Amino acid sequence: MRMVAENVGEHESEWAAMTRVAELLGVGTPETVRKWVRQAQVDAGARPGVTTEESAEVKRLKRENAELKRANSILKAAAAFFGAELDRPSRCRTRRPPRTRWPALGESSPSVPCSLSTGCRWPHPRTTTTSAGP
Repeated sequence: MRMVAENVGEHESEWAAMTRVAELLGVGTPETVRKWVRQAQVDAGARPGVTTEESAEVKRLKRENAELKRANSILKAAAAFFGAELDRPSRCRTRRPPRTRWPALGESSPSVPCSLSTGCRWPHPRTTTTSAGP
C-alpha cells in the first residue's frame, strides 16, 4: 500500500501509519490495512507466502473439484440405476411389432395379449398353428 509507505516517515511506527491510513480511508480497523499491506508485500515477492493469484487459483480448483465430484456421483447413481435395469430378467422374450396404423373399428389388432405364466401384459404377434392332418 503506497499510502502506508508514504506515511511511515511521518509517524513513529508502521502501526501508527496504518492507523492513520485506516482513518483516511474510512476503514473500521487498522488491522485491515495491515493485512492489505502484508498481502501486497507477498504479491511483490518481498515477503514469503501465498500470492493473491495462487490463492484465487486454489479456490477455483476447489470449486471445480466439488463440481466434478457432484457430477461423478450423479453419473454413478445413473449407471447403477440403468445397470440394475439391464440385469433384471425380461418378463417375455418377444417384442411388440411396430404399429404401422391403428386398427379400424371392429378390426382385430395384429397382436394378442401375452399368456406367459409370468403375467406379461405386452401384446405379441399372433401365431398361426397348423394342424398336421393324416
